[in-house]
Amino acid sequence: MKYNYFPLVVMIIVVLLAHESQIMTQTQAQSTCASTLASLNVCAQFVVPGGGAAPTPSPDCCGALQAVNHDCLCSTLRIASRIPTQCNLPPLTCAN
Repeated sequence: MKYNYFPLVVMIIVVLLAHESQIMTQTQAQSTCASTLASLNVCAQFVVPGGGAAPTPSPDCCGALQAVNHDCLCSTLRIASRIPTQCNLPPLTCAN
C-alpha cells in the first residue's frame, strides 16, 4: 500500500517555517530563506489537496515562487522528504 505523505510534508514545512521564524540566532541567509518560504503561503490553494485547489497558480503565487532562492527551496524539500524515514515510516515516494 502506498502512502500519500504530501499533506504531511506540507504541514511539516509550515511547522518548520514557524519554528525557524522564532529562532533569533539564525544567519542572514537562513532568515532570508525562511521568510521567502513563508511567502509561499499564497500558493496553498494550488498545492494543498482538498483545499479547493485552483487549476493554475495565481500571479501572486508565481511571484512568490520566483523570489525563493533555488538552494533554499531544494534544501527544504530534501529535509522534508527525509522526515518519514526518520520517523520509521516508509520512504516518501511520489507518482507523476
